Amino acid sequence: MTSLDKPTTTDQDAQASKEVTEAALFEAFGGLRGMVETVVPGLLFVTIFTINKNLQISAIAALAVSLVLVAVRLIRRDTVKHAFSGVFGVAFGVVFAMMTGNAKDFYLPGMLYTLGLALAYIVTAIAGVPLIGLILGPVFKENLSWRTRNPGRKKAYTKASWAWGLILLGKCAILFPMYWWADTTKFGWVLVALKIPPFLLAVYLTWVFLAKAPPPIDVFAEMEAEELAEKERKAAAAATRTHPEA
Repeated sequence: MTSLDKPTTTDQDAQASKEVTEAALFEAFGGLRGMVETVVPGLLFVTIFTINKNLQISAIAALAVSLVLVAVRLIRRDTVKHAFSGVFGVAFGVVFAMMTGNAKDFYLPGMLYTLGLALAYIVTAIAGVPLIGLILGPVFKENLSWRTRNPGRKKAYTKASWAWGLILLGKCAILFPMYWWADTTKFGWVLVALKIPPFLLAVYLTWVFLAKAPPPIDVFAEMEAEELAEKERKAAAAATRTHPEA
């Protein structure tokens, strides 16, 4: 291998930054299991409803599988926030559908949440406090340092928030008209099909923007360093008082 073939320190740092970004995104958004837990309840609902057109059985099955997914995480002592959010979403859907008697209303709370989230991404990006930065800042141990101390990352977070907002708005532009004119079965299958691809696209674009951005400022490490330096100063001051001749 020639010197030109050897990876430079900059290349190694860039690769490490990409790997850290990828790991952080998987942690923040639940990874493969989180995607499965997002899709399975709705998939089960539309499958059962397609077969027997029974709203009650379909809704109960979807809620039951959500509870099972939470139970599995609790037994394995895994992070349960994504599974719990799925349970609440399914529960609201079941309540809506049961109250109206319309199976399509099982999906309505999730659609409204998606619309609200899309608007939140766009509004916060315009306001200069991009939502994706608020979500990922603690994951990268930078908290809000990117707002004032790391303009390159703020720009990346702003781009990513715009990407999330526009992608989710595009998803809503497909689903809301279908909610009004499509039959329940067709609408349910389209909704399930649109669960993962827009999400993966948004995550991929976020990864692209952040991989090219400056590395995060580890404010936790800075705080620990400051605490250690303060302890050393106090120890030195105490030693000086004890042995002034030194």
